[in-house]
Amino acid sequence: MFSRRHFAFAWLLLMAIASPARGYALGQPRFVNHTASTGSFTVAASGRTATLYVDHEDFPGVVRAAQDLQADVERVTGLKPGFISNSDAVSGTVILIGTISKSRLIDRLIKEHKLNVETIKGKWESSIIQVIDKPIPGVDRALVIAGSDKRGTIFGIYDLSEQIGVSPWYWWADVPITHKDSLYVQAGRYVQGEPAVKYRGIFLNDEAPALTGWVNANYGGYNHKFYEKVFELLLRLRANYLWPAMWGSAFNEDDPENARLADEYGIVMGTSHHEPMLRAQQEWKRHGTGPWDYSANSEVLNKFWSEGIDHNKNFESTITLGMRGDGDMPMTEGANITLLETIVAYQRKIIADHSTPTLKTDPQVWALYKEVQQYYEKGMRVPDDVTLLWCDDNWGNIRRLPTVEERKRSGGAGIYYHFDYVGDPRNYKWINTNPIEKVWEQMNLALNYGADRIWIVNVGDLKPMEFPIEYFLTLARNPERWGKDQTLEFTRQWAAREFGEDHANEIAELMDTYTRYNGRRKPELLDVDTFSLINYREADRVENDWRALLAKAEGVQKQLPENEKDAYFELILHPIKASAIVNELYISAGRNRLYATQGRADANDFAIQARSLFKADAELTSEYNHLLAHGKWNHMMDQTHLGYTYWQEPPLNVMPAVVEVQPAAEARIGVIAEGAPDAIGVQYLSFDNFQRQTHFIDIFNHGLTPFHYSASTNSPWITLNETSGEVEKERRVEVSIDWAKINSGEQEGKIIVTQQNGPSAVVNVQATRSQTPSPESLNGFVESDGYVSIEAEHFTHVTSAGAVHWDRIPGYGATFSGMTIFPVTAPSVAASQATAALQYRMYFFDSGTLNLETTLGPTLNFVPGRGLRFAVWFDDQLPQVVDSLEHNSESDWAKAVSDGVRRVETKLNITQPGYHTLNFGMVDPGIVLEKFVVSAGSIKPSYLGPPESFHNFPMNTDAAQK
Repeated sequence: MFSRRHFAFAWLLLMAIASPARGYALGQPRFVNHTASTGSFTVAASGRTATLYVDHEDFPGVVRAAQDLQADVERVTGLKPGFISNSDAVSGTVILIGTISKSRLIDRLIKEHKLNVETIKGKWESSIIQVIDKPIPGVDRALVIAGSDKRGTIFGIYDLSEQIGVSPWYWWADVPITHKDSLYVQAGRYVQGEPAVKYRGIFLNDEAPALTGWVNANYGGYNHKFYEKVFELLLRLRANYLWPAMWGSAFNEDDPENARLADEYGIVMGTSHHEPMLRAQQEWKRHGTGPWDYSANSEVLNKFWSEGIDHNKNFESTITLGMRGDGDMPMTEGANITLLETIVAYQRKIIADHSTPTLKTDPQVWALYKEVQQYYEKGMRVPDDVTLLWCDDNWGNIRRLPTVEERKRSGGAGIYYHFDYVGDPRNYKWINTNPIEKVWEQMNLALNYGADRIWIVNVGDLKPMEFPIEYFLTLARNPERWGKDQTLEFTRQWAAREFGEDHANEIAELMDTYTRYNGRRKPELLDVDTFSLINYREADRVENDWRALLAKAEGVQKQLPENEKDAYFELILHPIKASAIVNELYISAGRNRLYATQGRADANDFAIQARSLFKADAELTSEYNHLLAHGKWNHMMDQTHLGYTYWQEPPLNVMPAVVEVQPAAEARIGVIAEGAPDAIGVQYLSFDNFQRQTHFIDIFNHGLTPFHYSASTNSPWITLNETSGEVEKERRVEVSIDWAKINSGEQEGKIIVTQQNGPSAVVNVQATRSQTPSPESLNGFVESDGYVSIEAEHFTHVTSAGAVHWDRIPGYGATFSGMTIFPVTAPSVAASQATAALQYRMYFFDSGTLNLETTLGPTLNFVPGRGLRFAVWFDDQLPQVVDSLEHNSESDWAKAVSDGVRRVETKLNITQPGYHTLNFGMVDPGIVLEKFVVSAGSIKPSYLGPPESFHNFPMNTDAAQK
């Protein structure tokens, strides 16, 4: 179906006509052009460049970033700007870079009222870029980059770098830099204010075998040469925070330069949720004595922690408090709240005893990860100036957010989030499976509930999470610019920056689509039974979706210039091709097993196909590791991803098992109608004049000898796309209805399929033509095949309750989109109160008890003391309040995160056939509604559920305006 998502892409295509040329900072006004305009400042033209000036007394990180700008101008133009730090030598055309109160020239401009910094002075990480005429004697024009603090200046520098055409991913994803002869900054004043989230960063975790193998091969370990690349990337993304790799390394100890350079660059360092007091887990393994147990070994642990604080007392950090068990495990059974409070109190004493100006401003953080949150809920508290770091469930669903009272704490709150995870119900660390629409939905909750002090996301090996990393960090900096309706715009701007305007729309759609497909089921969770091979042509549709997407991706790749193909392979083509292969591999292995049970001779063909796809997966991995960018990224695709049997990854990729059959020597016909599991029993096909389905009959061979078949019907309204042919292994005959030849009501007919000189098989056909209602007169949805399936965005009417209203999150979820309540902080309501509600009008041919299957996003009850409830009712019935988390056992949660949705079943009644309106009302905010299926009985099993039912909306309904 042509969804609103497709209309959005069409809109972006129109917008592209007026879009700027390649090279601009995402979401920012474009201020760099390649032709001069009135009052513009010349960065480079006619073989000359402006000189860069940075005061030698400014922060070393600012000087270093300015040197990056010098290199960036040369990367773009081939011309290397001059670089000076002596203010007496400044003359001509100059880019003046400096931090307020650290740069003499910047302070002079402020004092002489030539530069107004009132909007950024004293602010966190803010900057101004402004063209100023005759700023000082001897300087005709200057481009001023002024920062409120160290990172404010650095981010201003990188704003200019990105605007002139240097992607933050120029090194990490090999994004090419397009040559330009001239660069001009438009006259004006460009202000970057404070970020919405103070500390924004990534966690390199679960980093073996891929990242660790690559780092060891290229740097000999996690030393400063490696981390310099990470620091630079983070700053170019306007991030400021890092939890370093930790499973086999120790950031501070492995290379003494690591911590010093992080501080110099401007990166705030933290340690993970289970590594307190700036000490790595590996440091304890190397030097610790006795048990990791405070009740039995407090003196040793206090000394160990004191050394960590002392080592980093002058480096900007966040300090993790508390304690988990060794190796990121729960503490011992005897651990209790009193002990943890004692631990935190002594840790804070250690920090106070080593007090420095840096330590006084370093945030202290308590990560409420897994069982630690339970301690908090049972009454454990830390001082108000400690930041509470709330966590997701490791699958992108935030477990808890601050209450109104908790938002008053001076330490504030943050979020530890995941794009990668090792643990139940299954590791996912191979490839990007993170749709940014889901990221927006959850992090928007975090912002609105006051968790805005720290955002840290587990990104695994860093590659191949490039795209969601940038989105997460950009959203954290400026969420107002990137609302729910701008996710596609973000993706398109990103595609245009990396690959130019010509293919930006296509590439954006490729990125959006593959992440949505991977988001509905992570590759590590796939198996031969995931997608139904029998019902709704589901496996066929999934396979065709991936094939079509891959064909489009390969088509774009052929049109790109050679220097863009490495980046395109890393960011687009490889994840699509890799995911397509894995999906098709499991579907092929599933067909092999199914066809073997059905006795089909071509079962063996799918065994061969599965083996071929398994080989293709290995070859694609080898291409990434050994051929891409001349082997630059060798080991980055070492992660195993095939053959999981429980949560932990297999040591080697294992092909799904296939079977072989021994076909009979002679020909023998088999006939299976669509939807039948086998050729045994009555075969039938059902049609109606709403869906106007096309079904199929598979005519297959049990033997090795080909045979001729013929097919006929006993009713002129049954149409076959072919009536005879040669069957070597299988032929598929499409069956449809000529509705002009059929009377109203239910009609029955037969299809007779005969093997030449052999047996026959009969397929019964039932066709229903309704006149009341007819497809043309229908007002809403209509029952077909015993169910009504509805995408959430296709409501027929909607009501609000004051400011509380339903709105759409475009692209959210497995199929179309999600509907959720805004504002997300709306108070819960009782079912008896007027509530914001969505209405869905539908027609039933029978009455009685109906089963409502509601498909929701896997959101958790992030507000303590309440569930995640909604109300449903037909027509004027009393609302029935349903808690989507009523059954929230460990197995329920595992199923929800594995499926990417939560399905909730409710019984409702209608007393007569005809039109009825299903109402879905808000009780608690936070629910994201994706889909309904209303059925009179059990629906056929499938992963994605039945396709949407036929519907017709007259032009005067709300639905017609959507």
